[in-house]
Amino acid sequence: MRRAQVYREAQSGYRYWLSLIAVILFVWAACARAQEAGSGGTPQSDQKTNPTNPPEQTGKASPPDTKTEVATKDTNTTFKLRVNLVQVRVVVRDENGKPVEHLSREDFQIYDQGKPQVISTFGTETPESRRDKAEAAAKTQAGEVSEKENALVAIPQRFVALVFDDIHLSNSDATFVRVSAKALIESMTPTDRMGIYSTSGEVTQEFTSDKEALERRMMGVTAHPMTGKTNSATNCPDVSHYMADLALNKNDPQVLGVVTDEVLQCQFQGDRTMLPAARTFAQSALTQELTAGDTDNSYAYRHIEDTIRRLGGMPGERIMAFVSPGFLLTTQQLDEMGIIDRATRAGIVINTIDARGLYTPEGGDVSKPRTDTAMTLGYKSTYRTAEQFESQFVLDDLAAGTGGTFFHNSNDLQSGLLRAGAAPEVSYVLGFSPQNQKLDGTYHVLKVKLTGKQKYSIQARKGYYAPKKLNDPQEQAKTEIQEAVFSQDEIRDVPFDLQTQYFKGDQPGAHLSVVSHIDVKGLHFRKAEGRNWDDLIVATVIFDENGNYVTGGEKILEMRLLDKTYERLSHTGLTMKSSFDVKPGKYVVRQVIRDSEGAQMAAKNGSVVIPF
Repeated sequence: MRRAQVYREAQSGYRYWLSLIAVILFVWAACARAQEAGSGGTPQSDQKTNPTNPPEQTGKASPPDTKTEVATKDTNTTFKLRVNLVQVRVVVRDENGKPVEHLSREDFQIYDQGKPQVISTFGTETPESRRDKAEAAAKTQAGEVSEKENALVAIPQRFVALVFDDIHLSNSDATFVRVSAKALIESMTPTDRMGIYSTSGEVTQEFTSDKEALERRMMGVTAHPMTGKTNSATNCPDVSHYMADLALNKNDPQVLGVVTDEVLQCQFQGDRTMLPAARTFAQSALTQELTAGDTDNSYAYRHIEDTIRRLGGMPGERIMAFVSPGFLLTTQQLDEMGIIDRATRAGIVINTIDARGLYTPEGGDVSKPRTDTAMTLGYKSTYRTAEQFESQFVLDDLAAGTGGTFFHNSNDLQSGLLRAGAAPEVSYVLGFSPQNQKLDGTYHVLKVKLTGKQKYSIQARKGYYAPKKLNDPQEQAKTEIQEAVFSQDEIRDVPFDLQTQYFKGDQPGAHLSVVSHIDVKGLHFRKAEGRNWDDLIVATVIFDENGNYVTGGEKILEMRLLDKTYERLSHTGLTMKSSFDVKPGKYVVRQVIRDSEGAQMAAKNGSVVIPF
């Protein structure tokens, strides 16, 4: 009995020690797994938790749990509002109209709503600086590239919309501006893209660097009024849009009397008994002319708006060069204000050129017969002079309202077009962050001054719209990302390197990889629950060589890093990869990164040449 009892006690003790050893082994294994996670190591089959090799842009993942340090998903996160940086491009010219070089940050002062601002960023832009940007972007392509394939993808940095007002141009003016505009096309640099448009909509050439295509399309610019003029064959009575507006909108009775007397002479051979009929005829002619003139203006405004929408979607500096003899502002002044507002919101500068050159007052259209009488000659001369003078107001307003220049009273249209559309030899980019700015979307008046007493002229935008805080933080973040994507300015809040590479398989097209290496030390993490928290949103957009959107994607990288992982990534950095299927061609890659905790942004340009 004694031996049996001893045996049972020994067996029980043995089972106890076995259980204790099993528990110890289990705890040791759990600790080992925790230590492995803390060092960033993961099973190779679970790519989602490897912070140095996250899934590609097209993949999805669940939000990170307590065991996951890094995970990605499309876009579903909250961002703080980033401090708004307002950038103002400035061109300073001397008394001869030449750009002034070698100015510094200390030479400028900028005012927002009359309050002086601190210029936080300053840059000088020259043809050399644009070339340097293009060369830096070209170096992002990895792998061996042949000399032919390595033709520099000149990143489009300036987009110029050359708009001809063929509705109001005369044939003689159209011929003159076509000849003068050739110099502007020839002046294009590799980083310029130009499009040609007309107010009638009959001439369209989308943005391109092909100078021959631009010149061919420009040859199609001729006078193209949208409405026929009443009694155009005899020009009786000779009624202008200005006279019709004066009589019908401004209730000037003198105009009706002048036109009635003219009708009585040219239609009824001076027979005073036909005076009532002549008055009715005159009233009808004025009404038809007002309708025709307003309709022509409506066509012009609509096509200018279309061009602004097209230009506003281009990734870079946006300029409209509007060539027109001018036209009358009547009841459609609200349309003009709408154009200025849309251009300002899109960051578009409108430079205007008076196609009449140094015109002679009261010249009129000599191609049409005159029906002036001895009694009406003096009145009609006054009307023509006033119309020619007032027609330039719309050109002056469009330029002044958007920070552009108005070229007029000169027959040197070639110089005017070059000044309106060609890149200046030097310009300055001033940046400031408004203090205590209300996020209400209101318009802010800007003024740039020189600190010295130099008598130089300054060309700069006249104002901007403050950002409007949206109720949805995701929409707010998307708005900021989109604004950064469609700008070619580089932002360096977060240091990162960009590299592009393509792979061609059996299928048509190629697989384009965009690899980003992010410096984790530049991010602002939040410490919580023993981890380091931050979210990165990465937007990658592919444009063709003329700035047209091709494809793009957006993802969020959610980081919940343990201290050991954070320490390691602070030395090695974080690598992300995005992939796209594209056709052979030349592409510009624009990538924007934004983090949630520091509300920082970074933006960089790259390029890739995929041979056919």
